[in-house]
Parts: sequence; structure tokens; C-alpha cells
Amino acid sequence: MSAVVLPPNAHVTVLLQEAVDALEIKAGGVYVDGTFGRGGHSRALLARLGPQGRLIAFDRDPAAIAAGRALGDARLTLVHSAFSAFDEVLDGLGVAQVDGVVLDLGVSSPQLDDAARGMSFRFDAPLDMRMDTSRGQTVADWLAEASVGEMTEVIRDYGEERFAHAIAKAIATARTGGAVATTGQLAAIVEKAVRTREPGQHPATRTFQALRIFINQELEELTRVLPACVRRLGTGGRLAVISFHSLEDRIVKRFMRDESRPPVLPARLPIRAADLPQPRLRLVGKAARPGAAEVAANPRSRSAVMRIAERTEVPA
Repeated sequence: MSAVVLPPNAHVTVLLQEAVDALEIKAGGVYVDGTFGRGGHSRALLARLGPQGRLIAFDRDPAAIAAGRALGDARLTLVHSAFSAFDEVLDGLGVAQVDGVVLDLGVSSPQLDDAARGMSFRFDAPLDMRMDTSRGQTVADWLAEASVGEMTEVIRDYGEERFAHAIAKAIATARTGGAVATTGQLAAIVEKAVRTREPGQHPATRTFQALRIFINQELEELTRVLPACVRRLGTGGRLAVISFHSLEDRIVKRFMRDESRPPVLPARLPIRAADLPQPRLRLVGKAARPGAAEVAANPRSRSAVMRIAERTEVPA
């Protein structure tokens, strides 16, 4: 059998069946795909929903929303918005509770592979990096005005880059001769500033990751949406979150861990363990990762980790 050759910018959904299986789909349920992308999870969810089922899908990227409209499924409601507007959007749709939520975090292959988006140093293109190209500040705009201290903090904290200060100083020096406006310019500046790098990794990898995460406020968005998901889940509803780097996964892991534990009360308080408030979540299984076959077919999946939790009984 010949191998299937995908288009260069095709998006291969990671842990597709595992995520959909984890949600334990009810045919008539209401579900949320917080990151539509190119619709991998949404299509799989719709395939399991019955005629009365409903799917609400968020995405910040206008191109993703356009791709979603082509599905033409009346059960699907597409929302051009960051998922941090979870509560506001569901209120506007008259949806009080949902049966499951999937969040596939990070950047999609079409965004990485489209040179015009400026998210990859593989192409020399305008330094944009916005997930929502219809609003907000580009990375080039931010670099033009950020101080060395601000750039250092972003590159260090969001990219876990040990040469952050040297990179920030190099950018500040370079912009005195004109704007750092393209991915090629930035990659060249970083390459000269970084003295050593892990084998097989481009010197600019961590800096590009940091600037993308920062300009899109990805970690802040995640921190805001997780509590909203739990508030909206009905009893037995599932939350599945797929992360692609340690900063995201750390937030998800700690949130699910804390929400699955009883509240910590003063040691001498006369309350029996049985009378403590029930945690809002129950952890489901261990963290799941792609198997060897999936990683071989889609190398970008290698860093993925999925965590699942279930809503405990919702008080009446």
C-alpha cells in the first residue's frame, strides 16, 4: 500500500480518536471544541452526535472559521473568538451546561506553514505571529517599542531561553539600523546571539515560541478558560486538554490536580472528611501521549500530552 501524501500545510489532528473517546459522547449532548483549527476534532465529534446534538467551536483565526463554514452542518455553531470568552459566548447562545470540552492547544500546521503568518523561521516573511490576523499587535510592532528588560522577560519566561538577555540586547542593537520586520531578520539576529544550542534545534526556536505565546497571550487565555470549562460542565461531563509544551501542560496539570482535591481546611477544624465539600473534578486515567506510529506519521505530535478530567456531581 502506498503512503498517503498530505499537502504541505495539511493539519493532522493529534490524539484524535483518544480525545473523542475520552469525552464519552452522548448522541444528544452539547459539546465545545475550544480550538477548531481545521476541524479534526469537530468532525469526529459531529460524526458521533445525533440529529439533536450540538457542537460549539471557537477559533481566533479567521482562516479557521472560513474552513469551518464549509462543513455546512446545522449542528455546528462557529464562534470567531478566543476561548477565554467561553462564559460570555455560551451565555449569548443560551447554553447553561455542556457535556464535554476539548482544547487542542498551541499553533496549527496551516499557521506554521503559511509564510505570510510569520510564525516560522523556515520562511522569510513579515514578522506577524498573530493567531487572529484581524486584530491586535504584531510581533514586529512590539519589538519596535519593547525595552531590553521587557524582551528579556518574555523570551526567558515564555521560551525558557537561557540566552534571553543577550538576544534582547542584540535585537535592541539591530533595530537602531531599522525595524526588525521579518522572520529572517529575527532568526539571523538570534543565531548570532545564541552561543550554543541543543543538537538538531535551530537557535531561534525558543525565541520564536516565546514571542508567539506572548503576542497571543496563550498561557493567560488557558488560565482563564479552564475554570470556565469546569463551571459549565454538567455532572459527568468531561474535559480533555492536549498540550504541546511544558508551560501549557504545567498549567493544565496543576489546575486539574487542585480541582480534584478536597479544600484544605485548618487542621483543628471539627469537620469529618466525609463532610468536606466534594472536589469539582475527578481525574480520568493517566496523561496520554501519541504512540510511536502517530509520531512517525506526524513528527509534530511528539511533544503532545493529553489530560482528562470528569466533572463530579453538580449541586442542584
